[in-house]
Amino acid sequence: MNNQEIVQKLWNECNVLRDDGVSYQDYITELTYILFLKMSKEQDQQDDIPEKYCWDNLVSKEGLELKNFYRQLLLDLGNPEIVKSKRINAIYANASTAIDEPANLEKIIKDIDGLDWFSARKEGLGDLYEGLMEKNANEVKSGAGQYFTPRVLINMMVKMTEPKTGDRCNDPAAGTFGFMVAADQYLRDKTDEYWDLSVEERNFQIHDAFSGMELVPNTHRLAIMNEYLHGMDGRLEQGDSLSANGKWMKNFDVVLTNPPFGTKKGGERVTRDDLTYETSNKQLNFLQIIYNSLKKDGKARAAVVVPDNVLFADGTGEAIRKDLLNKCNLHTILRLPTGIFYAQGVQTNVLFFTRGENDKDNTKETWIYDMRHQMRSFGKRNPLNDKDFAEFEKLFCVDDRSKRKETWDKEKNPNGRWRKFTIDEILKRPNTSLDISWMNDEEEHDDRSLKEILDEMNDKSKAIRGAIAELNKALEGIDDSED
Repeated sequence: MNNQEIVQKLWNECNVLRDDGVSYQDYITELTYILFLKMSKEQDQQDDIPEKYCWDNLVSKEGLELKNFYRQLLLDLGNPEIVKSKRINAIYANASTAIDEPANLEKIIKDIDGLDWFSARKEGLGDLYEGLMEKNANEVKSGAGQYFTPRVLINMMVKMTEPKTGDRCNDPAAGTFGFMVAADQYLRDKTDEYWDLSVEERNFQIHDAFSGMELVPNTHRLAIMNEYLHGMDGRLEQGDSLSANGKWMKNFDVVLTNPPFGTKKGGERVTRDDLTYETSNKQLNFLQIIYNSLKKDGKARAAVVVPDNVLFADGTGEAIRKDLLNKCNLHTILRLPTGIFYAQGVQTNVLFFTRGENDKDNTKETWIYDMRHQMRSFGKRNPLNDKDFAEFEKLFCVDDRSKRKETWDKEKNPNGRWRKFTIDEILKRPNTSLDISWMNDEEEHDDRSLKEILDEMNDKSKAIRGAIAELNKALEGIDDSED
């Protein structure tokens, strides 16, 4: 049994819990509580878990005794006075269960115990857990203003920024820690799982190389679990990077992130006092945080997913873009296709930039690759794959950007995907807009089958019905009669 089959079996357990009113989002959290104990046993890492709460003792319980035992387990593992492990405390912080029927809890625990864990260990428990989170993202689509970042996009961004051993890497909007996990794996592949390094270097990679911060408690719980299963032990805080609590994130060599879209709740301003420009726009604030958190050594670099409005917003938005162009070399913008995130209509880009040694005139020219126009249709049934980025990666020429001029001829290929704009051309544009498009859609056509089109229409119809149901629920009890 491979990991994909195990993921499907684990996901099918959600059907058991529907009668208890457990949603897909709640299910992944419930599953994490149980899987941590099982995976700790599989990895022979139960030393920090009280003996009475280790897996073999949990799986031996039945019925009402199991239900009461499990609820106490959740309370005790999240209590730092009982368990001294910060990681365990973080995973079980404020933990509770919505599973009310003892038979359902017992079935899930015993089903998990009976899975092919030998195969799971061989393929990697971390990969299994990430597969489960991806399955969750496909079903839930979005929540808390966050969007699932496709792993192929993460891997491409990691590859283009080329993390090196000894680099301090960070994600200020960590989500489930996917960017840092991918960067860690990228370096493990290059160093024989870090065994090519000295003991000191190896310890740095495990404990200090990767860090992040995540606002949503339940998402942070998943991130801690993901970090643990991938053999990482970096600083992964729960909190708001846009508040004073995020000021520790400084002097990084690499930042990789997909910050949340939207505005601060109620339009409130950030509470950090180290931002030059004030705005309630989350992504503009994250952008400031990111480029100011890079070392000023001419080498520190970032790859950041941003929505289109970051490229053209006027007023404070323009001031922040000019600040970015001055402090950093914004050498590349990748215009991503629509449909790759689960929020319909959101158009996004990846900004690649390097912090300068000074804060003035670092951007001389910006190359833009348009992956948005004249592309195949993307969606849940037509996801991104590695081949979609092949041409961009070839043109990126991260080792020698001077080669880029050999790949583009404006006269011979006026509608090509790859184009260069000088800083003078950018500064002359209204609002210093970086939302630049030259390709047209005249040649575009929908190459999907009728079934794929109907499936997408069905998905959208379900989404609309769900939104209407949520709205009706929110309006319950509101008296709309006139006084």
